[in-house]
Amino acid sequence: MHRQLAGSLTGRITKWAVLVFWLVAVGVSGAFASKLIDVQNNEASSWLPESAESTRAYEKLTPFQDPNAIATVVVYEDDAGLSEAAVAEATDHVEEFANLEGVEGEVLGPQVSEDGQAMQTLVTFNFGANGWMEMPDVAEELRDIAAIDGVETYISGAGGQAADASEAFEGLDSTLLFATLGIVILILLFTYRSPILWLLPIICAGVALTVSQGLIYFLAKYADLTVNGQSQAILTILVIGAGTDYALLLVARYREELRRHADRHEAMAFALHRAAPAILASAATVIAGLLCLLLAEMNSTAGLGPVTAIGVGVTFLVMITLLPALLVVVGRWVFWPKRPAYGSAEPTYTGVWASIGRRIAVRPRRVWVITTVVLAIACLGLFRLDTAGLATEDSYTKEFQSITGQQVLAEHGLVDASNTVMVVANAGSEDAVREAMTGIEGVGEPSKPVVQDGVAFVQATVAGDVASTEAFDRVEAVRDRVHDVEGADALVGGWSAIYLDTKVASTRDNLVIIPIVLLVVLLILVLLLRALAAPVILLGTVVLSFGAALGISALLFEYVFGFAGSDPGFPLFAFVFLVALGIDYNIFLMTRAREESIERGTRKGVLVALTTTGGVITSAGIVLAATFLVLGTIPLVFLAELGIAAALGILLDTLIVRSVLVTALNLDLGPAIWWPAKLASDSTDVPPQAAASPGERALVDD
Repeated sequence: MHRQLAGSLTGRITKWAVLVFWLVAVGVSGAFASKLIDVQNNEASSWLPESAESTRAYEKLTPFQDPNAIATVVVYEDDAGLSEAAVAEATDHVEEFANLEGVEGEVLGPQVSEDGQAMQTLVTFNFGANGWMEMPDVAEELRDIAAIDGVETYISGAGGQAADASEAFEGLDSTLLFATLGIVILILLFTYRSPILWLLPIICAGVALTVSQGLIYFLAKYADLTVNGQSQAILTILVIGAGTDYALLLVARYREELRRHADRHEAMAFALHRAAPAILASAATVIAGLLCLLLAEMNSTAGLGPVTAIGVGVTFLVMITLLPALLVVVGRWVFWPKRPAYGSAEPTYTGVWASIGRRIAVRPRRVWVITTVVLAIACLGLFRLDTAGLATEDSYTKEFQSITGQQVLAEHGLVDASNTVMVVANAGSEDAVREAMTGIEGVGEPSKPVVQDGVAFVQATVAGDVASTEAFDRVEAVRDRVHDVEGADALVGGWSAIYLDTKVASTRDNLVIIPIVLLVVLLILVLLLRALAAPVILLGTVVLSFGAALGISALLFEYVFGFAGSDPGFPLFAFVFLVALGIDYNIFLMTRAREESIERGTRKGVLVALTTTGGVITSAGIVLAATFLVLGTIPLVFLAELGIAAALGILLDTLIVRSVLVTALNLDLGPAIWWPAKLASDSTDVPPQAAASPGERALVDD
């Protein structure tokens, strides 16, 4: 029945219907996919959960400060000391700044440092909901006005950071896409050794990405799905990487079947019948793991789940419908110069993976024990993983002018005037709240309270980097003080408060979601393999691989790349991608092992599975690892670290865990791996050296 269904998708007539369907789908989606950036929400406050104190404060701050206001600091510096003429010229700039389009409220400054070497002027802009996109042009205007001979000028504060980030990420979607495609094409050319075949998986991946982005655009616009630059970048990587993985598995199985069947339509029917369940299980595992992110308190993390799950779901559908249709349309010639002729020998039976399998089979227990110990030692690097968070200056992989401006302010004893702690409380308690805020180290003199519609507002500057531990300590000190004011119901917000609440929510998400993902993946494996022993063992190997990958990554971050630490959300993101994707390769291996074990017995079946899937799984792992490394082109430490850890973990899963550790465990345990089920063939299971045919004997002989 399943084979009939598979054959119906790639029949002599239905294959054309499949092609037409996807042509229409990509044509309709294309126009909307290009608009996805228009519905991104990159506001830091919108990433937080509704329960966060800074979010609740943010809602009450609207009457006092427009949430779309962007505080921008113009920083001047002269190490030789600012002259009176320079200060006078900066004073004249205030009026010019005030006349710029989008300026809101009073321009404050210039404020000169005690050492007389630096000064700052605060300008607030408001261009509406997407005003940050206007900041690169605004920053250029500010620089032109602020230019003084012999004085260095920097555009800093929230506006300066928005300008730098916007310029850094300009054109990034296309750069990321082309870089990913370029790497995948090179690997496919090497894998297939065909000048044509690589094109079909790339076309299908492009269709999957376009349709996914079009669908996500509608959900973001009309169903409140949160999409940001981070989730869109990961979507691109995941769709192309996972799509290529699925394509490699299907094409490899199709090539096997072409040697057994003269008719390519029949060969594809068998290939789909046997490969689709493994691809479905893989996609379902990834989707289920990603959807667990919906349980996150962080809105940005919760939004990433459905965005990427949609991408994987669409990719699965494309790769089991459009790719098979294209393959049977073009025929065997697409494999040129190594066409799989009907009746020809299967080359994998005598390849490198057959040799590796024979070597493992000699002493499987020694192999898996040594491998486990080595991976466990690698896990010790986790003690060097610092997830306390990153200060703003440590969050980027390149130097930005806004960061330099902040450093100048700190060096000369000036507090960034754009970074304030904002307190809203019940009217009538404003004086007590202001008094409670007074005298806290690192917190400036509180402003005069403003009362409107029963709500009082007080703010004060916060010394230090907006995302630093010191700033967090000062926010917590303010909260401790104002929360004790009777009847105030005070809420503390502001940029540092937002970053602090982000850290707290991310830590909570790590503790809650990671165990849930493990449980979901375990249940899927139990259903797929119809066993308990194998799923538990497989999950254990992937967790061990995850720990080793993070341990090695932590050492690389600190001693090779010089990163100051990691984002609090990094472990969760790395875990979801590594466990959900890493289990893929075990699924590909074990589904083939079960299929072969039914006919040959477990030990021989495992060796056949390793030999026939070894090459394709290795290629798939290299493709996916390379695509994740492309994240390093984005100048964010978080994404660079995620790309490095994901790539390293995927390579460990592919080259060591799946090929060595899992194979050795399977050979050592034998039929017990399927407990509590028992395969009929295992009642007469024989050692792997006893093969039935010359080809199989070459595969399993010592």
